[in-house]
Amino acid sequence: MLFDALAAALRTRVDGEVRFDAGSRATYSTDASNYRQVPIGVVVPRTPEAAVETVDVCREFDVPVLSRGGGTSLAGQCCNVAVVLDWSKYCTRVLEVDDEAGTALVEPGVKLDDLNDALAPSGWMVGPKPSTHVSCTIGGMIGNNSCGSSAQAYGKTVDSVRRLEVLTYDGARMWVQATEDDEYDRIVHEGGRRGEIYHGLRALRDRYADEIRERYPDIPRRVSGYNLDSLLPEKNFDVAQLLVGSESTLVTVLRAELTLVRRPAASALVLLGFDDITAAADAVPLVVQHDPAALEGIDHRLAQLEHSRHLAENALRQLPEGAAWLMVQINGDSRAEADGRAEKMIDDVCRRTGAHAAVFDDATHKKQMWAAREAGLGATAYPRNEPETHEGWEDAAVPPDRLGDYLRDFRALLDRYGYGTASLYGHFGQGCVHTRIPFDLRTADGIAKYRAFAEDSAHLVVDYGGSLSGEHGDGQSRAELLPIMFGERLVTAFGELKVLFDPRNRMNPGKIVHPFRLDENLRQGVTYRPLEPDTHFAYPADGHRFSHAAARCVGVGKCRGHESGVMCPSYRATGEEEHSTRGRSRLLFEMLQGDVITDGWRSTAVRDALDLCLACKGCRSDCPVDVDMATYKAEFLAHHYEHRLRPLAHYSMGWIPLWARLAAIAPGLVNTLTHAPGLSSALKAAGGIDRRRPVPRFARQRFRDEFTRRTPAQPGGERGTVVLWPDTFTDNFDPQIARDAVTVLEAAGFDVRIPDRTACCGLTWISTGQLTTAKRVLRRTLKVLGPDLRAGTPVVVLEPSCAAVFRADLPQLLYGDEDARRLTRQTVTLGELLREKAPHWHPPHLNAEALLQPHCHQHAVLKYAADHDALAGAGIEVDILDAGCCGLAGNFGFERGHYDVSVACAEDKLLPAVRAADPGALIVADGFSCRTQLRDLEPGSAPLHTAQVLAAAVHGTEPNTGRGNRLP
Repeated sequence: MLFDALAAALRTRVDGEVRFDAGSRATYSTDASNYRQVPIGVVVPRTPEAAVETVDVCREFDVPVLSRGGGTSLAGQCCNVAVVLDWSKYCTRVLEVDDEAGTALVEPGVKLDDLNDALAPSGWMVGPKPSTHVSCTIGGMIGNNSCGSSAQAYGKTVDSVRRLEVLTYDGARMWVQATEDDEYDRIVHEGGRRGEIYHGLRALRDRYADEIRERYPDIPRRVSGYNLDSLLPEKNFDVAQLLVGSESTLVTVLRAELTLVRRPAASALVLLGFDDITAAADAVPLVVQHDPAALEGIDHRLAQLEHSRHLAENALRQLPEGAAWLMVQINGDSRAEADGRAEKMIDDVCRRTGAHAAVFDDATHKKQMWAAREAGLGATAYPRNEPETHEGWEDAAVPPDRLGDYLRDFRALLDRYGYGTASLYGHFGQGCVHTRIPFDLRTADGIAKYRAFAEDSAHLVVDYGGSLSGEHGDGQSRAELLPIMFGERLVTAFGELKVLFDPRNRMNPGKIVHPFRLDENLRQGVTYRPLEPDTHFAYPADGHRFSHAAARCVGVGKCRGHESGVMCPSYRATGEEEHSTRGRSRLLFEMLQGDVITDGWRSTAVRDALDLCLACKGCRSDCPVDVDMATYKAEFLAHHYEHRLRPLAHYSMGWIPLWARLAAIAPGLVNTLTHAPGLSSALKAAGGIDRRRPVPRFARQRFRDEFTRRTPAQPGGERGTVVLWPDTFTDNFDPQIARDAVTVLEAAGFDVRIPDRTACCGLTWISTGQLTTAKRVLRRTLKVLGPDLRAGTPVVVLEPSCAAVFRADLPQLLYGDEDARRLTRQTVTLGELLREKAPHWHPPHLNAEALLQPHCHQHAVLKYAADHDALAGAGIEVDILDAGCCGLAGNFGFERGHYDVSVACAEDKLLPAVRAADPGALIVADGFSCRTQLRDLEPGSAPLHTAQVLAAAVHGTEPNTGRGNRLP
């Protein structure tokens, strides 16, 4: 087989990872676009030289090549039937920074945020900042000519590229940049392939110079087409800038030297409110006169959408009156200067337009507003109770002073085609409009309608002197329409340029030049008919269809970031696409398609990709489109292992509630056995537990046993009765936490009871995919709690992962069960109960500092504002860590084969933050997994539960920090 020989040659000659397996090909089958093309194989080079060798091998086998950065392209330029070079894992080096010149030499796989973090001490940064800045790479930005909101001040990526080292498919390797005439003469005189290319470029430029000057729109956001204008004399015959935005169709970029910009010393953020989005657009020229650093438009649809409100609920409450808004950032050399310039702009614009204004001073709210704006693509993908939306005409740009009129005509066009619900937003200061449109891409009529709309839209934008793409590139979505914008003669010039660099058409073929039709290679299309399996979870937000859940990912790649939030710990530890939320979504999508992943639920490729999923649920809250990989993993494991033997850890860790009940008979003996040299190793091996992971010790007495024999501290609580849920982990391993919770609850005026029989939330069976058992356990729990549920009694759950089961998993597993709904509504954390039922009660102040590590399920499902407030009410100054997942994640960190990833997750941010903490600070972690990981990896950390801290306040004692110093 040709590709078998190709793969063998690549493995022999390339310093990198060579992957031609079905799982890898499925993972890279699409980007963030409507298109899907399964690659021949994937190569992950360790150095640019390894990429050169990859291209050499591919040339010998005459197969296409495609470079890929963050894989977030929206026009289909990052998927093809080719060998995909993924630069993002290893080729991430910052090779040189010239502080005086303000330049940086980098490899193409470095992510924008990572590069800017490295540059931060120098005071420099990269100018363009796309909304995908957490995951996009410099190579991808070069290939796409990326922009973002900061392009208002700093221009497109083309304006930041100083020079490039590039490789042609036929093996010519060279540095390219702006070229003076004498340098051009020298290059041509030297001859060879480089001289041939330069001579051909000059001839091409001279042949088409008049058409280039006439047909290229003079607007801030012309991204469509090749940058032939960079070859003009007035632009210094800049070959590097010619190649920016060429989408891997001409060369492979090996290294890049960038021109940097100074970080602003201060900035002010202003929101201007208008009656509608066209009125906001009409005001753009007025705002531009005040030299904003960013000028974004947001319509009421985007502001109202659920995910935007989740991202920025507090900030959105401060929006000024209106149904559309302009976000205006004004920079200055000082806060006073930025504020003064902002006030001057407000006075001018409001006086002349009647707009309403609000200044965002709070740093958190400013960050939330930008996060909401940057999440626009994801937030508009799945509007509630409306059809899903798609890219396809999401990126046009027109002259900013004509934006208002253009939007009126564009909105009329949307209405004429029945797409009028689409949200309109974007980089209004540069005339660039983003939207996602409810195209029907599954029926012949719907696809024909999409084509007609795209063609009419192209004519409309050209009539306004604009560009088909103002940021996202042409790829497959718009390349077919380029003749409408440039005319046939310039499109011919594009073809000649392609032949000059790539005469065999092996660089990302079918994109920009001789393109695929905009309605072929669709991810959906008329043949889309995924498997619709019966499932354990209900998936109500996906129309009760697992296929819709598996296809939910739109590819924006936020799960590939390292900056903040929880998602995605396994990607952060491995750098692997298949171990990101997006990669796993792709595999599940392909599993249901059945033509690349052909073994369905039995797929080992999908199993292996899900194996390193920590089931942290971080994606449930951090993903812009609410992918819930923990649920998908549990569903997959249930089917994958149905009627089959499971991994040993599924029996040991998955059934821990049962083993804990048995251990309660003789906990001392069990502890002795599980920690005895030799025997401990044998028991771990038998249970599928990593030999390096200590087994938690069982308490001498369970909380339940002690509580049933106690005398209540008071005859009754004036604030009513609560049920304290004795979860498996608190009951059997940390009963002191439950005792302290009783102290707090009774001090706050509650009568505390526990269930009269042992019950369980089923967490460990859910996380190991034993869902039939989990449902049986949950039904029994509802029966045990039945009287309390019908009485409306609050159920206080101390372990966040157990509370998250009742809030999130239970209503899906027992969908439609009224008692399940009741338990979901009545489940509260300790902090939530105090906030809702005892808002004016506070224990004596401790006057201490604490680092709070939120449990991942707390972050994703429960949130922790109420528990934070409870600690603050006790005089605790709380620093909530943004440290991601602890890495233990229930059974995950115990299982053999997971230890290294588990530790890497903890070492990413959590452990450094704990080590850097003041010795007297409390470490608060409500999750059993978090506390266990800290105890194992940082033994002196002495993590506490919120209940323990509050109980110490009630008793008037200091919590035992065990960290060296006493509290002040």
